Amino acid sequence: MKPYYSKIVNILKVLHKKHPTYNIGRHISTAFDGYGDLWNVSDKEFLFALEKYDIKLDLDIPHEDNEDIEKIINDGLNLDKILRDMMNEEED
Repeated sequence: MKPYYSKIVNILKVLHKKHPTYNIGRHISTAFDGYGDLWNVSDKEFLFALEKYDIKLDLDIPHEDNEDIEKIINDGLNLDKILRDMMNEEED
């Protein structure tokens, strides 16, 4: 068995253990977002992409407080008002 192949299988097992609700298609699709055609991706590059994806998942902080998310969305929608208020405060 190729050395990268077993490492790829192992990282897929780790991803499944850490995120049991995600299916393998979701992991692979997200890990290779932007790669385009995967036909010529080497085993080494495949492993690298999965490892990078695993790290990103570990760094991603889930936001369970919907109020924070709503505030971010509303602030984005009202950005022009927020900027005008900031400009007015600086003029005072």
